[in-house]
Amino acid sequence: MNIFKNDGFRPNGSRSFRTALIVLLMLSGTNVARSADETAPELPPVAGLDDDLQLRSGLHNCRLKFTQQKTGLVVFLGGSITYAQGWSQLVSAELQRRFPETKFTFVNAGIPSIDSSGHAFRFQRDVLEKRLPDLLFVEAAVNDLHNGRNELERVRGFEGVVRRARQANRFVDIVALHFAEPRHTADYDAGRVPEVIASHDQVTAHYQLPTLNLAHEVQRRMQSKQFDWVRDFKDLHPSPFGHQLYFHAIRRLFDQAWPPTPTRSASEGESRDNPNVASLREHALPAPLDRFSYDAGQLVSPARATELRGFRLVNNWRPADKSGTRDGFVGVPMLVGETPGDSFSFRFEGRAIGFFLTAGPDSGIIEYRVDNGDWKTRDPFTQWSRGLHLPWVLMLETELASAPHQIEVKLAATKNDASQGTALRIRDLLVN
Repeated sequence: MNIFKNDGFRPNGSRSFRTALIVLLMLSGTNVARSADETAPELPPVAGLDDDLQLRSGLHNCRLKFTQQKTGLVVFLGGSITYAQGWSQLVSAELQRRFPETKFTFVNAGIPSIDSSGHAFRFQRDVLEKRLPDLLFVEAAVNDLHNGRNELERVRGFEGVVRRARQANRFVDIVALHFAEPRHTADYDAGRVPEVIASHDQVTAHYQLPTLNLAHEVQRRMQSKQFDWVRDFKDLHPSPFGHQLYFHAIRRLFDQAWPPTPTRSASEGESRDNPNVASLREHALPAPLDRFSYDAGQLVSPARATELRGFRLVNNWRPADKSGTRDGFVGVPMLVGETPGDSFSFRFEGRAIGFFLTAGPDSGIIEYRVDNGDWKTRDPFTQWSRGLHLPWVLMLETELASAPHQIEVKLAATKNDASQGTALRIRDLLVN
């Protein structure tokens, strides 16, 4: 019986229909979501799903840790879709169900608006300082697109995350997730691979990471008329239905990565994939795709700035206006300048220099020079700055010699026409 034969089926249909649907699914043996929302069954497969799930190096090591040592640290690194209540909580519950004797620690390291560049520079603070992860989920396909990162930045940020993780723990399993966005859907409808996803997949293929292309899965399912954006998925920040869809895909990844434990063969002995007898496998760490990747990114306290003229360190910064803020970028120390001509210097050693700042309604234009070179200007005001003190990574120089340098920074007298002021507020100095 094909209960999905009618193309008019909608996941947001009536309660009575959906309840009846779940009963039919259960009677037919179909897998139904084990979650707080029992009215969101897994949708039937569509052509091409196997291509959107790349197992590659697999999830062997974390399963061994979960089964042999019965402990596990799982980190979810991403932007607002990860920060929200949804897919990461469902995945956490699923891991606990699969490994009931394991003591898990789950770390949600999602921060709205942050992209792969930000993930790379904050990796030490937000991930490694918690403990070495056994399993890391990372997503940035939506925010790298929205934040306008070019191909160099997309590769340098995403590769920076992977290399930081593998330099710290050569046994960590990493899952890359490409989340859906209407422009990704339009690209796939036109037969194109979205540029952001193509950039990230240079990294996932190079490091043989398990990858779920959820953006393509969403497009395939919408093309098959299983649901649509407006009534079902609703937004790039998914509805509960969208979070369920992401969860079901990750559960399929687990099913493929962790088939039932093989039985012993009298002639072959114990299988090397048996978690009771197998050993950890060290992941390869090939040469970087880009030697300027943010694989040594550091957050440096703005208190390290020197020669402050007009700039001041505000220990508990909060905006004077009513614009929105993001957790981690309010109520924290900030280096603040607001008047044209305000300036500071900073000495550092590394290949790149930038700022983690708040790009708010009164953000001004920055003038800077490195090592007494030519003065350059940058404008951190964004399309979202009018109503939000937006966390923003502004990289100033990214291809320096790995040597000592000095940067001088001052506020320009000019400003963006849409800005209300000439302020600069720095949460962290970024050094690679």
